[in-house]
Amino acid sequence: MNHMLSLRRFGLGIVLGTIAGAAVLVASAYAGTAAKERAPKGALVALRKTALGSILVDAKGRTLYLFEKDRTGMSACDTSCVKFWPPLVSRTTPRAGKGVQKAMLGVTRPHNGRRQVTYAGHPLYAFVGDKTPGDTSGEGLTNFGAEWYALAASGRAVEPGQPSSSGGYGSGGGW
Repeated sequence: MNHMLSLRRFGLGIVLGTIAGAAVLVASAYAGTAAKERAPKGALVALRKTALGSILVDAKGRTLYLFEKDRTGMSACDTSCVKFWPPLVSRTTPRAGKGVQKAMLGVTRPHNGRRQVTYAGHPLYAFVGDKTPGDTSGEGLTNFGAEWYALAASGRAVEPGQPSSSGGYGSGGGW
C-alpha cells in the first residue's frame, strides 16, 4: 500500500513538475513577446502620393511639413506654434519607409524634452488642420512668421506651381 502511495506521489510530482515547467516556458515566451511589443520603435517617415506629388508622411499617413523659419536644423516653432504644428518626435532612431533616404533622417536636440525628427536637416511637423491621411491643407500657409511646405523625398520643399519630374508638384528651394 505504501508502495502504491509512493508511486502516486511520484507520478503526481512529475505531472506537477511538468505543468510548472510548461508555465515557466509560456511565461518566458510571453515576457519575450511583451518586451518586443513594448520596445519603442523610432518614428516612421514614409512617402505617399498626393495632389502635390509624392511627399513625406508619418506612420499614420499625415503630411510632414518644413517651417521656413527653422535654421541650422533647429526648430523655430515655439510653444503656441506646436499646438497647431506638432513636431514629429522619436524616442529612438527614426525609420525610413520605402523611397525615403535613411541617410537624410536625423533628430534635433530635444524639443520640450523630446527629440524632433529631421529630414535633410529640416525639423518635421504635422498640421492639425489635416484631418485625413494625405491631406495637405498646411501647404503654403504662412503661420508663425514663415511659410510651411510639404517635403519631397529629395528633402526639398514642395511648392505649388513648380512641376516635378514625377508629374506632380515638385521640389522647391527649401530654406
